[in-house]
Amino acid sequence: MRIGLIADVHSNLQAFRAVLEDMPKLDRIICAGDLVGYATEPNEVVNLAKSKRLLAVMGNHDYAALTRDVRGFNPIAAEAAVWTADKLTPENVKFLSNLPDRLELKLGGYRIYVVHGSPRDPLGEYVFPEIPNHELARIVQDLDADVIVLGHTHVPMKRMILGKLVINPGGVGQPRDRDPRASYAILTIGKKIEVDHRRVEYDPKKTAEKIKAAGLPEELAARLFFGW
Repeated sequence: MRIGLIADVHSNLQAFRAVLEDMPKLDRIICAGDLVGYATEPNEVVNLAKSKRLLAVMGNHDYAALTRDVRGFNPIAAEAAVWTADKLTPENVKFLSNLPDRLELKLGGYRIYVVHGSPRDPLGEYVFPEIPNHELARIVQDLDADVIVLGHTHVPMKRMILGKLVINPGGVGQPRDRDPRASYAILTIGKKIEVDHRRVEYDPKKTAEKIKAAGLPEELAARLFFGW
């Protein structure tokens, strides 16, 4: 069984399309949150996600676009979240509202746990690749899972701790590891589990131009070219 793992699409339709086109034939696609926010095509991204029947959890930007609760957001992120809230169609508000804050799946005989931030704070906590082993162990020790999929940091990650594989596929729509290419991962489940992180070239100009045309902060456009 092969599963596509994505996270943090952030309304970047160009990057999302590039990732989907790059993917081989898969049994399922799972998204670890934040389909919307930052860029200007939230409805197009959600519609495409629905058409692919992907499984998804809610991210903090999805939640903010639904509630307009931007406490804890920096001013740029807050402005984009409120802008997104104004643009979402009723159908897509309903879709995002129905996303769970976590998924517990059984696929190919393995238990897979999906959350945007971390198991102890589904929307808010960042789990970066350099997290110390003792802290990562505390986060996952109580989970009945073989694979734990996270998002939120926009940085790819693969760590084994307490016999559990912790994966972040990186950011599709707004990478933050100094590599502007869209990021995703493929999880292969068989006699053993394998993870393949992949990067996809796409042209961010269309996304950047739409961000500027919408009057959103230019930093949201500029960072697409640099991966920060």
